[in-house]
Amino acid sequence: MRFGAIGLYVNNMEVMVKFYGDVMGLNLDWDGSGFTAIEMEGQIHHFILCARGGFENSIPQISNWNKGINGNMELCFDVPNYSDVDKEFERVIKAGAKPIYKPTTEPYGMRVCYVADPEGNLIEICSGNDDISHIE
Repeated sequence: MRFGAIGLYVNNMEVMVKFYGDVMGLNLDWDGSGFTAIEMEGQIHHFILCARGGFENSIPQISNWNKGINGNMELCFDVPNYSDVDKEFERVIKAGAKPIYKPTTEPYGMRVCYVADPEGNLIEICSGNDDISHIE
């Protein structure tokens, strides 16, 4: 058996297709029906299970789930370096994402931030590649 896909159930297809296409850069070919998909060959690197207590303790701002935030899953987008985390955070907030956790370099070496999509699904933007242009 091979892992094939992750599905995200949404209430408003039009809003969510626009968000994930225009804001998050996914090439969604939507025909107006109740379904759309994107082939992401070679892009998904990991399927991650996170112990809720460990995750909540490592980033306490996330553990206090804001009203309307789906705390059952996250979508993770990697960027090339630390400064790109900051740039993408600002860009997606201006484009309509809800800020949840500002860009922070965590003790384990990753720079991460969290936003929420229009329906409250948690999105992580991260990089493990420090660059000298970034000033915290």
